[in-house]
Amino acid sequence: MNDILLHTDQLTVGYHGEALIRDITFSVRAGQILTLIGPNGAGKSTILKSISRQLAPLAGTVFLQGKALTELPRQQLAQTMSILMTQRLETEWMRCIDVVESGRYPYTGRLGILSDDDRNIAQEALRLVHGEALAQRDFRQLSDGQRQRILLAKAICQEPEVLILDEPTSFLDIRYQLELLQILKELVHTRRIAVVLSLHELDLAQKLSDLVACVHGDRIERIGTPDEIFTGDYIASLYEMTCGSYDSYAGTPELPPPAGVPRTFVIGGGGAGIPVYRRLQREGVPFYAGVLPENDLDFPTARALAAEVISEAAFEPVGEAAFQRAAQRMAQCETVICCCAAFGTMNRRNQDLLELARKQGKCVE
Repeated sequence: MNDILLHTDQLTVGYHGEALIRDITFSVRAGQILTLIGPNGAGKSTILKSISRQLAPLAGTVFLQGKALTELPRQQLAQTMSILMTQRLETEWMRCIDVVESGRYPYTGRLGILSDDDRNIAQEALRLVHGEALAQRDFRQLSDGQRQRILLAKAICQEPEVLILDEPTSFLDIRYQLELLQILKELVHTRRIAVVLSLHELDLAQKLSDLVACVHGDRIERIGTPDEIFTGDYIASLYEMTCGSYDSYAGTPELPPPAGVPRTFVIGGGGAGIPVYRRLQREGVPFYAGVLPENDLDFPTARALAAEVISEAAFEPVGEAAFQRAAQRMAQCETVICCCAAFGTMNRRNQDLLELARKQGKCVE
């Protein structure tokens, strides 16, 4: 069975006849989340407006459940696709339940009279977003996070097959970001809807998405799974980073390493070195780090923040060559910081480094 709910075919989008993004082709299936990422002003919102018929495409076609979007009556479109954009909804006095129930208007006819079934669907939508306690509250008095939950409940109330969201986590604190995205995951899994959204938070996009589309220049430069997209080198290229780096393991950007000649050597491993690397970076102290296996928890952060990381191959004990390289770098330093509470078979030579530092009279912390 063909479960493609939304498909774009060589879509070109822009304003006033001027193309911004060209030849956009992608498909989103039932139960999938596609996330648009890319620099500010790249055109993510323009794409979302074009696939939701808020903006007329300059070329190409958008298909919803196999039918051209332009051929769908407005009521049928509203029953099939829900849209949650970034602009704030300003209302006169309305209870939150009134806002949610307005999502049923595509089904009520011209008079907008709600049936008992409509009201039950609205109550269920409120329950899905954990908003029951807000039902009688004035929508204007809500926090940004609460507003987003109510507006999401309104979109759910439309019972869509496709849900479009433009930066739904903007202006939300981490609690509300996680709550909103968890609701989306539950909707996708339980109701088999397709979700297309844009996000600035790359760590959330990496965790949430089934597919990621990267908007860069005048095109979608790459589409793939998070594992295919979120590599340090590619993200740095996509966002044209000229300062710092991107940690593909943690899904976070990293500041550049401190400038200068290192006079500090850090013996780390197992995650114990990470707070030390960050403290040294904040204080502007350049440092060497080692010896770290390339699969160690410390390794990505050390690689981003240290002047040099002396490393060993994954799953191998620290060998003689790595030990000698570390000893050479440590000899150039005045201070040695040891983050390891204990040593085992794999990092035994790091204990030898520590003993060597003491014999050399280094300042050991």
